[in-house]
Amino acid sequence: MSFNDAAEVHRYIGGIFREAFEDDEIGPRLRATGIVLQFRFSEPDAVVVIDTVNSTVTDGTGAARPTAVMSTSADTGNAYWQGKVNLPLAMARGRVKVEGNVAGLLKLAPLGKKLYPRYVDTLKRDGRDDLLI
Repeated sequence: MSFNDAAEVHRYIGGIFREAFEDDEIGPRLRATGIVLQFRFSEPDAVVVIDTVNSTVTDGTGAARPTAVMSTSADTGNAYWQGKVNLPLAMARGRVKVEGNVAGLLKLAPLGKKLYPRYVDTLKRDGRDDLLI
């Protein structure tokens, strides 16, 4: 099963970043990257902008200019946040396309590992077992 609409992509994938900004350990490290990352998801179409400088997560409306843009399917994004996607390999195979500051984007990957269990817990808590891989 997949996300039903853009609102669910924002709720779950955007939500993991909102949670990260509030974490005493991860938040400062995330802000220290200084990047503005725009996710362009397909199936369903959704834009999620993570502004690490200002600790915001938006749909791109009024957001700062992205320093990196990542394009992928929402299913791949969901799988990534469950620890099931190797980002460099997915980039090499074309499942994930990246423009801009790739080095800055890769700095985020180690932080993601601490968030995988929280993402899975959120899906379970909300009864979204259909999204679990």
